Amino acid sequence: MADERSPAGRPEEEGPSPEEQVKRIIEAAQKLGVEVDEADAAQWLAAMAGSQVSPGDFEVDAKEGIFGHRVTLLDFDPQVLERYRAIAEIVEIPDRPGIRTALSLSGSAAQSKVQLFPGDADFFERVHIVAPTREEACRLLGEAMRDKALSCIKGDNYELVEVKWGTFQQDVVRRGERLGAGTPISWDASEVKSGAFEVYSAEGDVLIIDWAYGIQDPGWCKLDWVVAEREAGRVVHASNMLDATWETPEGEIIPLDGFLDPYFQEVYLDAESIPLFTKLIKHVSPNALQDYVSALEKQVAKYGFYDPKNYGKVAKRLYNIFRLTGRWPEAVFVRELFDEPAALLYQVAALIDTLDEAMTSGQSLEADTLIEQIDSLIRTVVRVAEGPTEEQIVDALLRLRDDLSGRRSLGEQRREVVEASYRHVGELVNRFFEERLLVMPEIVNYLETLKH
Repeated sequence: MADERSPAGRPEEEGPSPEEQVKRIIEAAQKLGVEVDEADAAQWLAAMAGSQVSPGDFEVDAKEGIFGHRVTLLDFDPQVLERYRAIAEIVEIPDRPGIRTALSLSGSAAQSKVQLFPGDADFFERVHIVAPTREEACRLLGEAMRDKALSCIKGDNYELVEVKWGTFQQDVVRRGERLGAGTPISWDASEVKSGAFEVYSAEGDVLIIDWAYGIQDPGWCKLDWVVAEREAGRVVHASNMLDATWETPEGEIIPLDGFLDPYFQEVYLDAESIPLFTKLIKHVSPNALQDYVSALEKQVAKYGFYDPKNYGKVAKRLYNIFRLTGRWPEAVFVRELFDEPAALLYQVAALIDTLDEAMTSGQSLEADTLIEQIDSLIRTVVRVAEGPTEEQIVDALLRLRDDLSGRRSLGEQRREVVEASYRHVGELVNRFFEERLLVMPEIVNYLETLKH
């Protein structure tokens, strides 16, 4: 008879107790001077003990009106709901005739008990369309996306940055760059407003790409904004990734991009969308969990074994792998790394990128909020970095501050300053997570298996 196996693919066996696991985690952390919240770690391990993660394992928090995969809800802090629901009013595509939606938080935003310093506000929305034909479904999707973009193109505290809609059906040249057939089409705010832009064919002929062009193949659908949270003195990048599905007259559910996304990292914000959610997840592949983990493992290999390495992204993906595959001690150890002051640098990198977006296209955002954001970043860098790298990052941020305040314009040098500061912060983040991840033998062994 075949062995019963855990979600991680390992034979089930009597393992160490939660107390023994916490002790081992603390010993590994102490080697690095990493503080472990023993009570929190034991509580999380106890909640996960004996669990078998499965694709259909979701729960509802009736008090907060949210729902999601049980493992995901364990990592979500409802205290941040007010903040994210305010941003959701900007990014959400609402229901309309022929379209029903379900909006969720995703990425770091859905792990607020773990990711204490998220740099972005990532949303994920299921957009379900009932239509007689695929072409009509794509038309309704494009119409809903453009209406949302135009209605929220600019506000008192936000500005649209980019929309992904459609796929190039042939090789083109755009803004001097060659783009192959199948490349997702990016629209900036002015292009969304005009509804068309020019590119060149491979032969040099002018081609007009209008909004209706995207109906042929919607591809990767996403909307991005820069949002100023004035009371908090910060700017954030807010995105809404869409998973569009078409319901045929026969009741068949067809993903418009060819793939129905699983839901292992999403916290849905409105319990009223449960009927739509449960209807769609019935069509998620039975192999969804394993496929999701395999995709994350490929990303770990990409960021961990090939230059430029990014161990911050490795750590985030490892945490998701470990918590979904029954590797609880490894998951708890990685959780603790995100609680360290130096992990703030991951947020710094994201916010530098957002600042660049805001300074480039966020003309409606107040300079005072952006300056306050830079001041906060400088304080963070001074607190957690040291040596020449700290000086380089602080110098770059001060130059960006002078540019915003009008004291000294950077002109064409601004892009160079932003890229340099982003690169320096990235190096610190990479070093911090690499040194700590590789101190735990179980994580080292796991990474070795991915090399092969």
